[in-house]
Amino acid sequence: MTNSSQIVTRIAPSPTGIMHIGTARTALFNWLYARGRGGKFLLRIEDTDRARSTPEATEAILEGMRWLGLDWDGEAVSQFARVPRHAEVAHEMLAKGHAYKCFASQDEIEAFREAARAEGRSTLYLSPWRDADPASHPDAPFVIRLRAPRDGETVIEDAVQGRVIFRNDQLDDMVLLRSDGTPTYMLAVVVDDHDMGVTHAIRGDDHLNNAARQAQIYRAMGWAEPVWAHIPLIHGEDGKKLSKRNGATGVMEYAEMGIPAAAMRNYLARLGWSHGDDELFTDAQAIEWFDLPGIGRAPARLDMKKLENVAGWHIARMSDDVLLSEIDDFLALTGRPPLSQAQHDLMAAAMYCLKDRAKSLPDLLEKGQFALASRPLQLDEKAQAALDPVSRGILHELTAQLQNVSWDRDTLEAVLTRTAEAHGTKFGKLAAPLRAALAGRSVTPSVFDMMLVIGREESLARLTEAASRDG
Repeated sequence: MTNSSQIVTRIAPSPTGIMHIGTARTALFNWLYARGRGGKFLLRIEDTDRARSTPEATEAILEGMRWLGLDWDGEAVSQFARVPRHAEVAHEMLAKGHAYKCFASQDEIEAFREAARAEGRSTLYLSPWRDADPASHPDAPFVIRLRAPRDGETVIEDAVQGRVIFRNDQLDDMVLLRSDGTPTYMLAVVVDDHDMGVTHAIRGDDHLNNAARQAQIYRAMGWAEPVWAHIPLIHGEDGKKLSKRNGATGVMEYAEMGIPAAAMRNYLARLGWSHGDDELFTDAQAIEWFDLPGIGRAPARLDMKKLENVAGWHIARMSDDVLLSEIDDFLALTGRPPLSQAQHDLMAAAMYCLKDRAKSLPDLLEKGQFALASRPLQLDEKAQAALDPVSRGILHELTAQLQNVSWDRDTLEAVLTRTAEAHGTKFGKLAAPLRAALAGRSVTPSVFDMMLVIGREESLARLTEAASRDG
C-alpha cells in the first residue's frame, strides 16, 4: 500500500496480441498525471482470460509500453496471480451480508428472461435466492452475487464526464464469484485497484457503466473510491469508431511507420486533452501541464496529417545522437539491415541538412539516401532523364574543374555557378543532373550539402561515374 497522500494511477490492459492505440493513450494520460505529481504509475496485466492471455500477448503490451517510453513503478502485476485474494473478498462480502449465494442455473436464468421478454417486462435478472433462508440452500454449485441496492441511485462524480446518475433498479445483482471459484472482471478490478492503492481511475469512457457497478463494491466494502475520470474514445479519420479500416489500431504499427516515440507521446496527449492552443510540446511540458480538467468529453479523431507534422517538429529538434539511435531501433524493428559504421558516420555528418523537413524516420532515411548509397548508384526514373548527353558533358567538364579546389561551400558554389554561366544557363539548370549524379535521386538535400558530407573523393567519383554513363 502507498502513503495516503500519494497519487497512484494505473493502466490495466488485457493481453490481446497488440497494444491498442486507445490503451496507449490511456496509459499516457495516467503516466503524465502521476509523473506530474510525484506519484506512482502502475501496470497490471488483466490476464484472467486464460485462452487469450499468452506470454506473447503480454509481451506485446510490454513492448508497446517500452517503445512509448512509459516507465512504470515496480513489477507488472498479473491479475490471474491474485485470484485467491479476489475470492477472499467475495467471501468476506458474503459473511457481511453484502453478497449472497445464488443457485440458479443458466437455464433458469434464460427462462426468466424469455418470460420477461414475452410479458414486456425488464429482463434484468432478479434472483429468488437474494433473500432465501440459508437453511434452504441446496448442496449444489452456486455463484456469489452482490446484494446491490434496489432503490435509489448510484452516483458517480466523474472528473471528466461530470455527475453521472444510474438508477439502481436498472442494475442487477452482478456475479462476483463464479461457481468454479473464479472472480468476475468487476470484482477483480476493484480488489486490485484497492490493494494497489490506486487513487485515480483514468480510463476510457466505455468503462463508465462499469464504474456504477464497481462503486457498489467499493461502498459495500467501506473502501475509499478512486477519483473517476472517464476519457473519450479515439475515432478514425472518418469520425467512426477506430478500426483497421479507418486507421492503424496498434501502437507498434506507428513504430513501424517510423514515428518517433516522443512525437507519438505529444500527439496522443493532444487526442482528447488540450492546454490552451499548444499543439507541439516536450515531455517536460506535458508532465507540467497535464490535468484532468483539460480533457474534453467528445471523441478524439485520429489525423495522420497532424501526426506527421508533430513528428516533423520533434525530428527537427532531436539531437543527432538520439535520432541515430531511433533509426537503429527502427531498422531492427522492421527487420532491415543495420547501418554500417561508415553509413552511421555519414548520416551523423548529414543530419544537419536532413532533419528539418523529415516527417518520419523512413523520410529521414530517404533524404539521407545519398549518404547511405554506394557506387554504382541506382538511379530513379527522373534522375536517369536528367543525365542527358549535354548534362553528362557538363558534369565531365565540372569534374576536372573540381579536382584541386578548396572543398568548402563558397568555393563549390563559385565553381558550379561559373560552369553554368559558361554554358549560358543558370545554376538551377545544373542542379537536376548534379542531384542525379550525387544521389541517384531527383529530390535531395542541396547539392552543396551532399558534396560537403560525402567529401571530395566520393563526390568526384560519383560525378565521373555519372558523366560516363551510356545514354
